Amino acid sequence: MSDDEESLLTEDKDREQIREELKHMSFENLQKLKEKLGTKLYNQTIFGNKSKKETEFKHKKKAEFKRENKNRPREMSAKKPVSRFREIVSIKKVVARDPRFDSLCGTFNEKIFKHSYAFINDLRESDLKTLRNELEEATDLKTKNKIKYLIQRLENQLREEKKRKEREQRKQEDKTQILESIKQGEKPIYKKKSEKKILNLVSQYEELKTKGKLKKHIQRLRKKNKQKDRAKLKTYQME
Repeated sequence: MSDDEESLLTEDKDREQIREELKHMSFENLQKLKEKLGTKLYNQTIFGNKSKKETEFKHKKKAEFKRENKNRPREMSAKKPVSRFREIVSIKKVVARDPRFDSLCGTFNEKIFKHSYAFINDLRESDLKTLRNELEEATDLKTKNKIKYLIQRLENQLREEKKRKEREQRKQEDKTQILESIKQGEKPIYKKKSEKKILNLVSQYEELKTKGKLKKHIQRLRKKNKQKDRAKLKTYQME
């Protein structure tokens, strides 16, 4: 043990003895003693005063427990209570993304899409040929009906794709015509929606005429219009 530590221990013993003697004194005598000594000295004798030696000793003790390297983990007290709520490592939530509606996946371009998946129409045409061959070979009524339904479905898909291509071609022709008229210094003529509709109908009727399906188409339209008229009459009579 060092000299500083011994001196501190003796001081503590003396203070303890004084406290024991003061315990047996009456309150009146204690008050008189306080008046004689003064408040500062009285407090020093009873409670003690932090001397330089004591503070130096405490600083020394603190220095002993100081970390040699700041990156090392700090020594924690075992008396510290453990918290009820555990700190769980936060995991990033996986968000499902749909490329059709996500802006990060870019914008939809119909032209590029149709160009990229143009091979699908070729596959449909080859499927249509195989189905027609299967229909000729089939004997069961159930399988025949199923093949017929598939043939009709593929024919409709191919027909719609053909119509779409024709519309795109007409749009392109209109654009080129407008650009040509602007280049020549003429006023461009923009077609109305009604005019475009009539032109589409004309091209549709011409196509049906070449295929020999115009009569059938007109009959179907008449039948449809008759049904509509009957429905209107019924609602009118009900009123």
